[in-house]
Amino acid sequence: MSRRAMAGALIASTAMLSAAPVRAADDPAVLKDLTAVIALQGQPCGQVLTATKQGDNDYVVACKDGSRYRVFVNAEGRVVVQKQ
Repeated sequence: MSRRAMAGALIASTAMLSAAPVRAADDPAVLKDLTAVIALQGQPCGQVLTATKQGDNDYVVACKDGSRYRVFVNAEGRVVVQKQ
C-alpha cells in the first residue's frame, strides 16, 4: 500500500472516529475502522471485537488475538495506538 493510500485511509478513519455519535460497541462500522487504524499503525490485532469509548476520539479496544489498545487522537491531531 502506498504512503498516499495509507495517509488517506488514516484520515478517513480519523474522520469516522470523530463523527461517530453512537456507542462503539454497538456499531460494526466503528469496530472495522478501529481495526484498520491499528493495522495502519503496524500493530498486531487481527480484528477489533469490542471497543469502549473513553471520550471524544478515545477508545479502549480488545482484539481477536487478545491484544488490547488505546486508540485516540492526541493534541496535535495525530492518531495514536498505545498497547495496554
